[in-house]
Amino acid sequence: MTSLEKEESYYRLVVLLTTSFIALVIIIVGFVLTDKQPDTSTEMRMADILFDRSGPFYPFTIQNVMWVFFFICAGEIWVRWQRATQEINQINRGLISDDEDALYRPKDLGPIYQAIKADKVGSHFYLQRLIKRVILQFQLSRNTEQANNLMNSSLELMQHEVDLKYTMVRYLVWLIPTLGFIGTVIGIAMALSSAGDMPPLSDADAIKGWVAVITIKLGVAFNTTLLALIMSAALVFCMHLAQGREEKALNQVGQYCLDRLVNRLIAAD
Repeated sequence: MTSLEKEESYYRLVVLLTTSFIALVIIIVGFVLTDKQPDTSTEMRMADILFDRSGPFYPFTIQNVMWVFFFICAGEIWVRWQRATQEINQINRGLISDDEDALYRPKDLGPIYQAIKADKVGSHFYLQRLIKRVILQFQLSRNTEQANNLMNSSLELMQHEVDLKYTMVRYLVWLIPTLGFIGTVIGIAMALSSAGDMPPLSDADAIKGWVAVITIKLGVAFNTTLLALIMSAALVFCMHLAQGREEKALNQVGQYCLDRLVNRLIAAD
């Protein structure tokens, strides 16, 4: 594992602990600021939608579990966004001259290669990795076409690398709606279990209250799916923004290498 990978793993761990703590704080605040409704209440409250505050198993509810995974997933997306920002920042370091008249012979590429190789942290970003590969290939083959082909192949591999880094995010985005559906199924089962406590048909007021209680319980059962879909929609939007930013960074890296390096290579010494 490279130093950059170790640093990123440490950063991800810090973000994971931070987001888990935030989720825990939100759950505790919801517990402190709200109270449980009586079983006969037919009022629909935001606390029941967000946390299932009046549920029989609170605080061990599906909604609270969803909040934890929501913030963990948001933290993963934040890590990817920060990494994309770092990749974009590498382009502004001036690793290769922006002089449009500059041409590079094999002997001119040695100092550039050694400078990038000496940067132990920076050398593991996409830009530095691509520059080193192109320079090494060109110095060995003295062929600009082979150097260009290597750059294209490397960009394809890096694109797959970016996509693989979102595997956990995609799983969490899928997991949250699944938990919502599970919560709905459990809620419906619990609501139907109380249907057996039907009062005598002659007691109209009791029947009315009984129907109202079952209806509100069925409504609460669907709250998990409602909350899960909202969470998933927000996470998918943020995930596409972060992935789009990483792909944009990789695209800029490819253009940078093509304009400033590959198109300026000459085989003559």
